[in-house]
Amino acid sequence: MKIVNQPLRKKDAMQLVTGQPVYMDDIAPANCLVVKLLRSPHANAIVTSINTAIAAKVPGIEAIYTWEDVDQDARRFTCAGQTYPEPSPYDRLLLDRHVRFVGDPVAIVAGETEKAVDKALSLIKVQYEILEPILDFHQSLDNKILIHPEDNWESLCPVGADNKRNLCAHDECGAGDIEAVLADCDVVIDRVYHTKAVQQTMMETFRTFCTIDTYGRLNVVSSTQIVFHCRRIIANALHIPQTKIRVSKPRIGGGFGAKQTSITEIYPAFVTWMTKKPSKLIFSREESMIASTPRHEMEVHVRVGAMNDGKIRAIDVYTLSNTGAYGEHGPTTVGLSGHKSIPLYRTESYRFVSDVVYTNRMSAGAYRGYGATQGLFAVESAVNELAAKLDIDPIELREMNIAREGDMMPAYYDSWNTSSALDRCLKRVREMSRWDEKYPVRDMGNGKVRSLGIGMSMQGSSIPFVDVGSATLKVNDDGFYTLIIGSADMGTGCDTVLAQIAAEVLECEYDDVTVFGADTDVSPYDSGSYASSTTYLTGKAVEICAQKLRGKICALGAQLLGCSADEVVFDGRCVTRTQPAADGKNSIALADIATASMCGNSVALEETVTKSSPVSPPPYMVGVAEVEVDLLTGQAEVIEFNAVVDCGTPINPNLARVQAEGGILQGIGMALMENITYTPEGRVVENSLMQYKIPSRVDIGHIHVEFESSYEGTGPFGAKSIGEVVINTPGPAIAHAIYNATGHRYYELPITPEQIVMPEK
Repeated sequence: MKIVNQPLRKKDAMQLVTGQPVYMDDIAPANCLVVKLLRSPHANAIVTSINTAIAAKVPGIEAIYTWEDVDQDARRFTCAGQTYPEPSPYDRLLLDRHVRFVGDPVAIVAGETEKAVDKALSLIKVQYEILEPILDFHQSLDNKILIHPEDNWESLCPVGADNKRNLCAHDECGAGDIEAVLADCDVVIDRVYHTKAVQQTMMETFRTFCTIDTYGRLNVVSSTQIVFHCRRIIANALHIPQTKIRVSKPRIGGGFGAKQTSITEIYPAFVTWMTKKPSKLIFSREESMIASTPRHEMEVHVRVGAMNDGKIRAIDVYTLSNTGAYGEHGPTTVGLSGHKSIPLYRTESYRFVSDVVYTNRMSAGAYRGYGATQGLFAVESAVNELAAKLDIDPIELREMNIAREGDMMPAYYDSWNTSSALDRCLKRVREMSRWDEKYPVRDMGNGKVRSLGIGMSMQGSSIPFVDVGSATLKVNDDGFYTLIIGSADMGTGCDTVLAQIAAEVLECEYDDVTVFGADTDVSPYDSGSYASSTTYLTGKAVEICAQKLRGKICALGAQLLGCSADEVVFDGRCVTRTQPAADGKNSIALADIATASMCGNSVALEETVTKSSPVSPPPYMVGVAEVEVDLLTGQAEVIEFNAVVDCGTPINPNLARVQAEGGILQGIGMALMENITYTPEGRVVENSLMQYKIPSRVDIGHIHVEFESSYEGTGPFGAKSIGEVVINTPGPAIAHAIYNATGHRYYELPITPEQIVMPEK
């Protein structure tokens, strides 16, 4: 391969590093109304009165909207960016009289300047009937306090939801007699693990601007991963037809799943639709911390049963998930906590039960790993404890029990394991980390010890039978190509990767493929950039599309050469006859074919392909953390993290490596420092990056990533996904390493210095 599997530079690299205007606020009109939100100071309350008269008199104020401007009996909607019918319940209004967390919007203010809007916000007078909140998700199910008592709450999919029980979703599945198998095991590890909510903390906050175009349509430009879902969400929120809405995205300054939910779009859309004036809303960092959609807090109860020889026979998982005030992604994230952890191992029996409950906290949402991160921390930690109980090396225990290529995986929706290098990943990471030399712990002689810990993970490659990836390719005059996509490059490099796939098939230069996306008026339908779907699913659509376009190039070239299409070949530059012609007209250049297509032609040199998949082949990863622990202060630092990833064929090894390094860094943050805490009144304490600590390059030592490639026949050139699997191993690996350093096990993330120095008995 000449283009695929090569470390080519990103398409947008120079524009980004030279600071060119590429992001939302760079391209927003100068005359946009500034939009801001007044937020509730209470976790659970009813707005009894709201007085905006004085605020409306502030010079420069265009409009103020409250719950009185929104039909409270209208059909509700969800802000979750998911394929219709969304599994997430319809539980939101644009502005609701009933506010359900500290930060819930109470009013929308639009004005000519930020100064005017800030002054107006301070002059709005609101009276509340304060209600008792539910802040502890253990107390939510069947509580007399209802988070959503309204009758127009709606669940479109059979996910076991019941708003009269504070239940956003319930599910259970399994195979075999779990209780009988566990009872017959020599050893059963029975533990409860807790992962707190953590923020995606992308550098570009949520932001959107809106205008009315020449045809009276609402144009929305937003930093979003989901242009097509976003269009539907705005239509549902404003109760206007989707035909009146166009959504497009500029460059995105990071998303990590946060922008798979429509956080900002509906508010400036409402302002512009009502006023017919351009408007924009840019969240401050504080708003992004207190009123966004962080990772779901989860409690995972795991039982792992095994024999004394190390054979794992059964895994039982119960997950309780906290969706917060609204149900975005609640029914779907929880499933991954079991379905992406249990299938790592061959078992006789498994059971997975889950409940997702509402509380009066900031609603949760999508974050890289999407529930698998929480479940894998629990299951992998339990397996590490099992290894210690059986006195078996943790890598050897895994090698004995892992699911292998060709296995049927009941806990992974009865799917077959069509490609796996997990065994080779285990072997290679053992070598990279010098496991046999360093495991489990070494005394550094200065009150500090260094120890190793391990974790494995799997994810998926798109949502089978649901996600859709599409691509349009066309030949332009002079013979270069335009690739039009509906997926969103949010810094991941998907524009680059998809262009590489097209260039490989078309045998052209990488720079001969220009990329455009994403725009609901122009792009072919694509579910969006989430669920680890872009390279695998949209990439396959690009591959097929390029192959079909080759056929059309050959057809027109053959016509111009006066022969049939089966008598020519295309080498990326010319269409050439396989047998010499009597007239000597044996070849025609692509540029000449493109020029000829503009005059008297009936062969369209463009192609569109849409792809869905009945399977979701898992990528795999094994990570080993080397952690230095100061036994006096409790300070833990990752000195080295070695990781080996099986993502099939890496389309661009450099971008794949950067994806892995970034995900590992986020996983380290979740394991050691990132933490959302609440006051007794339901306020988020960590409302800035001064309080909410994320790891930087100086907080860690070295991250080493290598690839052990399998070949996935259903993916483009054998590729699987990589975006999410890489965040899932640091949690269990670091917890395992700290256990090896201290002798204490930790069942909650993050593991803080205080917990290390003063472990619970």
